Amino acid sequence: MLNYFLKGEKGTRLRFMGMLLSAILVLLSVFTLTQKGLNFGLDFTGGYLTEFTISQSIELKELQSFIAKNHNGEFELTAQGNSHFQLREAPSASTTSTTANSPDWQSAVTQNDDINAQVLSSAYIGSQVGDELFDQGCLAMFAAMIAVMIYLAVRFEWRLAVGSVVALVHDLILVLGLFSLLQIEFNLTVLASLLAIIGYSLNDSIIVGDRVRELLRVQSNNVLSPATIINNAIKSTLTRTLITSGTTLATVASVWLLAGAPLQGFAIALFTGIVVGTFSSICIAATLPELLGLSAKNYEVKVDAHTQTLLDMP
Repeated sequence: MLNYFLKGEKGTRLRFMGMLLSAILVLLSVFTLTQKGLNFGLDFTGGYLTEFTISQSIELKELQSFIAKNHNGEFELTAQGNSHFQLREAPSASTTSTTANSPDWQSAVTQNDDINAQVLSSAYIGSQVGDELFDQGCLAMFAAMIAVMIYLAVRFEWRLAVGSVVALVHDLILVLGLFSLLQIEFNLTVLASLLAIIGYSLNDSIIVGDRVRELLRVQSNNVLSPATIINNAIKSTLTRTLITSGTTLATVASVWLLAGAPLQGFAIALFTGIVVGTFSSICIAATLPELLGLSAKNYEVKVDAHTQTLLDMP
């Protein structure tokens, strides 16, 4: 069915429509990032983290409402299981340790018979540590991008390399835009997932780019147009791409649904990255080089006059 839609002008039209859709989504993502920003977790902002369990069954909203009555500042309560909860608080300007922070809400939930909570741990994460982690994470992502660009510059003709890099940046921006739009917590595990997305997106783009390059070399006599060659390259790799993406998505979905709240951000980012990475490898990595003038002439073997004379000799 998909191969039918990739035939002839219909396939080319779909690729260009997909590229236009990608451009719109990137603009919306950038707008969302500038307006709302990212919801950085305690890994980056610092603050207090308290974990506790309750022996009574209670809804998350009811527990959150009870804590709010005994809490003076802002907090975020998340369920880590049926009876395991995690409360995050912003760092206080006048305190630097958990002992100085002795909040009233802990006494309220531990002494209330309807909740009967037991505090498991309470820790303070300094903002300086968070800043260092963020800087190191961004440095790792920057180093990965540089390594990818060097690899693509050596591996491909510059038009295919530019297409792969643009597709890679597209995938990262869309994932960040989703996290900004939904205000999902951005922590170290999500940052790690972005590094994984870089590798996965690059893999998809290289598979398509390699096939395009092979077909361009075969069609050095210019019998087929570049658009037709690119459509044929996508059709020949589509089954492999969908199978690889499908099996990976099934694994990531299992992590998302079964691994619990701590890994949900990681799974959401990776799931989104795989979907948009598969999309961009077709609509950007393979289509942008065509707009930049990619043709079979770029892969013709150039010989000097003396070599040509020797080749023409009987």
